[in-house]
Amino acid sequence: MPHSRRALLSAAAGVLAAAGAWMLPVNLNSVPPALLAAAGEGTPTVVELGRQLVAAEKIGPAELVLAAAQTIGSESAPALAADVAALARHQAELVAWGGWDPFLEPLFKLRDRPAAPAASTPVLDFLLPGRARATLLGYLENSRSLGVQALLRTRPLTATGRFVPALQPGGQPLEAVILLTALLYQGEHLSPTLQRELRVLAETAVATKQLGELEPFCMDLLSLGRRLNWVQLGELLRRTQDARTVGEYAHLARVAPDQLALIYTAALCSDSADRVAAYLIQYGTAGLGDVRLALTHGQGAVRLLLLRQVPVNREAGPALGGTAALALLHPQVTLAVKYLAFLLGVYLVFRGLDRWIFPSSERVALALPRAKSGVLAFLFAALLVLATEPFLLKAAPPSEFKARLVLPVLVNSPVTIASATDPTPMNMDTSTLLSIAFFAAIQIAMYLICLAKIREVALQTLPPLVKLKLMENEENLFDGGLYVGIGGTAAALVLQVLGVIEPNLLAAYSSNLFGITCVALVKIRHVRPYKCRLILEGQAEIVNPAR
Repeated sequence: MPHSRRALLSAAAGVLAAAGAWMLPVNLNSVPPALLAAAGEGTPTVVELGRQLVAAEKIGPAELVLAAAQTIGSESAPALAADVAALARHQAELVAWGGWDPFLEPLFKLRDRPAAPAASTPVLDFLLPGRARATLLGYLENSRSLGVQALLRTRPLTATGRFVPALQPGGQPLEAVILLTALLYQGEHLSPTLQRELRVLAETAVATKQLGELEPFCMDLLSLGRRLNWVQLGELLRRTQDARTVGEYAHLARVAPDQLALIYTAALCSDSADRVAAYLIQYGTAGLGDVRLALTHGQGAVRLLLLRQVPVNREAGPALGGTAALALLHPQVTLAVKYLAFLLGVYLVFRGLDRWIFPSSERVALALPRAKSGVLAFLFAALLVLATEPFLLKAAPPSEFKARLVLPVLVNSPVTIASATDPTPMNMDTSTLLSIAFFAAIQIAMYLICLAKIREVALQTLPPLVKLKLMENEENLFDGGLYVGIGGTAAALVLQVLGVIEPNLLAAYSSNLFGITCVALVKIRHVRPYKCRLILEGQAEIVNPAR
């Protein structure tokens, strides 16, 4: 039949539109893997970054990048390993420091140290001996830099918290860290903003005669200096904008020491240690997996992920050819097209159902109600959006990398501190979305059954008042959506109490909400107008029986 073909074509077009929207590689609060792949296409890979470091004779950073390339399973990692090994053999005396530095040459005679260790050595191991500190101090005291002089003037301070004062017995670690900071400052291994911040902290410490806010930075630098060699530390701090990020990297090095190479490489790839630290502190081990995935695609993927600061949507479907480039250039436009395509697809499906249930001739002749509903299309399209946006209503799990500071408080203190009793943000996981979609599908089926019953009554060759009685006889059916909704809510709550499904009140009460919506649509939009028309037709027959 013609109307059947039109109904089928409309429904098929709706399904295609929804499928096309699903395959658009763009999300609101996440990044699809296809978008990462497109962003990384044509950009330097991790191995290429390692080769650039080898060409710059920076052995230490190249070793960490090599470890990261091996972690992500790069096929070119063996070739990079050969390049790093060749450079290490050629400059064996520089391996301990991580490379050559003109500022260290007059102090430590890097190329004239035949007894230098053959492996990478943490930079503090070289600065802790008294002779090394005395040599370094004599060199730095001749510096004309105001920042270096301010840092050196913090050595005599005795008002410290966690450190032993630098000039007292046992104060070698603090003195070594202060001299290390001054040497990094002198050699311009710090970013300009970090330089300015450290100078202010040092001048404030000298003015107040206590180490103050400079001490946490010294503690963090001590942690990093015990894990990284000189060149590795300098390359990291050159990409660090403030002391807070130094603290976050020190924390990450302590809580995830096995992943330090991966975290370090991400900072080099993105050219921003701050974004890497912020991302990992927020998303924890899951974020580390996302960073690893981005590293497999190249520098562009890492920069995109860290620039947006959102997780990777690993549940995203395959991407349509060429749409990833469009999503990169115009993400907001692509996202709007995706949501509109979902709405259009659902509307076309409902339009096909309308043509199938109510042929055009019958609809015109009998003024039958129509199945397609903008409200239903909007609601179902919203469900599709939620199903494809797993992080839209889903709160990020607690990060394993977040530092937790517990402050002692007096029992009788009137001060209240926010604790773990704060309300937990609502989570919207996949099972919840599937439950909501299931309840919505049941109510849509109930809605169509009610419309089919109205059509059946309307097509009968009976007087209007008889049809009115038949419609009244079907009141229980028209209220069926409410019964089904209440039953779904009760069943969901029972299953949650029994532990069969995860507790989630949103999934349970959605059944009742959809039931109320279904009954309201059926009785207000369809049943009431049709009954009104039957009453008027019945009255017309009573007044004009011949007609």
